[in-house]
Amino acid sequence: MASIARVRERTEEQASSMTDNQQTVIRMLANDLHRLNQSVMTAVEAGVSVELVRSARHHGGDGNWGDLLIPVVVANKN
Repeated sequence: MASIARVRERTEEQASSMTDNQQTVIRMLANDLHRLNQSVMTAVEAGVSVELVRSARHHGGDGNWGDLLIPVVVANKN
């Protein structure tokens, strides 16, 4: 539990230095990632293996970047 508390503390520290707009988009990203993780777990329970692989890196022009992902899916042959 200590590591979860530290992650939360670190996240709050980072968020305090962000603009309101940046905090909003990070919350949206976190929500989308939560939904993605739920979908991956659902797919695994349905009998497929899922690996997320970086397909590209998006550069924003001001030194900011983000990894773009694609799923590699392997169906169980049972």
